[in-house]
Amino acid sequence: MLRSRNSGECVINLPTTRLTDTVVRIGNTSGAEIDKFAEFGLTSEQGEKVDAPLIDECHANFECRLHDDALVDKYNFFIFEVVKAHVAPSPKHPETLHYTGDGVFMVSGKIISRRSLFRPDML
Repeated sequence: MLRSRNSGECVINLPTTRLTDTVVRIGNTSGAEIDKFAEFGLTSEQGEKVDAPLIDECHANFECRLHDDALVDKYNFFIFEVVKAHVAPSPKHPETLHYTGDGVFMVSGKIISRRSLFRPDML
């Protein structure tokens, strides 16, 4: 994240479960040592609002600008503002991958509809 702090920009890429093993391999390497796009066969896409690259194989990409770095030195905590979001049109409800720590991932994608309980003007 040092690069993000220096440039003030980043892209948060949201992969699906199809990329699980690739995500782990990427996390085990340093971009200072290798070109991760070339090494892992990923497609780099230019962002519309930031210079950081998007990963085309991911279901969603969030272009971000650094909003506040006051907590970085003490907590390594960055606050980014999403300035542009990109989401693939399908699948409508993908199984996205979320790292929870200690080598464990959570998968989202199960859909629970409560549409009938909402007032029409709240949908």
